[in-house]
Amino acid sequence: MASRIELSDFLSSVERRAFKQAFFALRDEDTALDVVQDAMMKLAERYGDRPAEEFGALFQRILQNGINDHFRRSKVRNLWTTLLSAFSPDSEEDGGDPLETLGAESDIAAFKAPHLQEEQRQTLGVIEQEIAKLPPRQREAFLMRYWEEMDIAETAAAMGCTEGSVKTHCSRATHTLAAALRARGIEP
Repeated sequence: MASRIELSDFLSSVERRAFKQAFFALRDEDTALDVVQDAMMKLAERYGDRPAEEFGALFQRILQNGINDHFRRSKVRNLWTTLLSAFSPDSEEDGGDPLETLGAESDIAAFKAPHLQEEQRQTLGVIEQEIAKLPPRQREAFLMRYWEEMDIAETAAAMGCTEGSVKTHCSRATHTLAAALRARGIEP
């Protein structure tokens, strides 16, 4: 079993390399720092009692999983943001959250052509219907992860399941929703 000093020494020895590795993969300093920090925390919390010889392999697996998780989240978030951005009122301000605009009537929406307002209302209704059709655990995981923006660990804790189960539920929900929306003529 490793001591706290051995764990600390290991983390100190890999922090720069881990950052570079994450930065090259993610191409964003802040995101790379977050992924490395999360990987270090997970190693310390979950595997800090393991022998020091195992730290290297464990840390690399955790780091790579963190990088892959970021790409998966980005891909899914971009898909839904693209789909939902069609429902946001046009504005000069970038960076607005399309999910916040779905339920709210906007001043700009009042000036939209009535047929566009009706089309948007119908499409939102279809999306809500398809989300409601998801199995309960998939719907719960999907809404927590992508609408509430909870991370995998928070979602797993809230749902009382493993992080792997959350990933599986989210993946299945995303694929099911995408297929159902395409079948109804709605493309992202």
